[in-house]
Amino acid sequence: MPEADALNPRLGRYVVKSYGVETVRALVPPPLPPDPPVRLDAVQRLLEQANQSLGRLDGLASVLPNLSLFIYAYVRKEAVLSSQIEGTQSSLSDLLLFENDETPGVPLKDVQEVSNYVAALNHGLNRLRGGFPLSLRLIREIHAVLLSKGRGSDRQPGEFRRSQNWVSGARPGTAAFVPPPPDLVLDCMGALELFLHQERPDLPLLIKAGLVHVQFETIHPFLDGNGRLGRLLITFLLCAAGALREPILYLSLYFKQRRQAYYELLDRVRARGDWEAWLDFFLTGVRDTAEEAAAAARRTLALFEEHRRRIEGLGRPAASALRVYEYIQRNPIVSIPGAAGSIGISAPTVAKSLEYMRRLGILREATGRQRHRLFVYDSYLAILSEGTEPIR
Repeated sequence: MPEADALNPRLGRYVVKSYGVETVRALVPPPLPPDPPVRLDAVQRLLEQANQSLGRLDGLASVLPNLSLFIYAYVRKEAVLSSQIEGTQSSLSDLLLFENDETPGVPLKDVQEVSNYVAALNHGLNRLRGGFPLSLRLIREIHAVLLSKGRGSDRQPGEFRRSQNWVSGARPGTAAFVPPPPDLVLDCMGALELFLHQERPDLPLLIKAGLVHVQFETIHPFLDGNGRLGRLLITFLLCAAGALREPILYLSLYFKQRRQAYYELLDRVRARGDWEAWLDFFLTGVRDTAEEAAAAARRTLALFEEHRRRIEGLGRPAASALRVYEYIQRNPIVSIPGAAGSIGISAPTVAKSLEYMRRLGILREATGRQRHRLFVYDSYLAILSEGTEPIR
């Protein structure tokens, strides 16, 4: 069996396997941390900036008047973005329509995949908050939820793969990258779990998160869903370690906008052991994404305040309209029966409140019908949807 490169211990070893008439070289990465150690001086300035931006975002989250609302929307934006990277055409509007029992504008299987992502993220966070460690068992649980329904549900949800997979290409022999053989997956993941639980004061948390993401993607332990779960692991690791009190940092938009660079840097780690170039890219993403998330939160707060003032100017109808408005902040696409059933006030009162907000320029009626109308909070949806245009 081929051994690791003695001249560069950061590189893995290749295992030669035969699949039919093809001979395939599958890469088995060395365990983390890299050897020789990552040169922190090469990324120190970026690391400080990323930590500062992350701290500001976490601090802003602690003073948001309705943090759960922000998280609710942000989680859904992340679900759409991460699933788009894997090929779905769902938009944020499609997901919101689906959650409101309305018909999305893309195939149902695409929206189901995004909905599964939301459920998987919430499951993982609830387990972590309950004191369960970030472990192989939890990773398998999250994967089972991620692939529980629709596309991928026949791809061994919650189970490490028992057959060879590959990245890009019609078969292993033409693939861009072939991960470890199935009989070595558990060993590789066991080593990754040990690294997750290691106390390493010499290894800053963001560096650790960047290392874990690449290692997970290189092992590719599942038949499907590796990309989505690998991106989720970044947030789970930061939350589990206490760097984030709430799940408000996601790098999918950054990766989506720089897909070519992202894949090239993963390959540079595997082919050259160039962890420093990857970490430079990763830390830039953390810094920029945290700053963008904080800016979006501030813009959302300003929008809500402006529209609340408009509604308060209605006089007597304002009390009911404000209750409906609070519901709309969580549901930017709303129907009259859906709002009435959730809020507990009559459908005619909801209808009047929605009509008031339409006249105030807050909402738009999207159907043009007299019955089964849908109202859309366009200005808020525009903030949430930035960057979520489907990849063509």
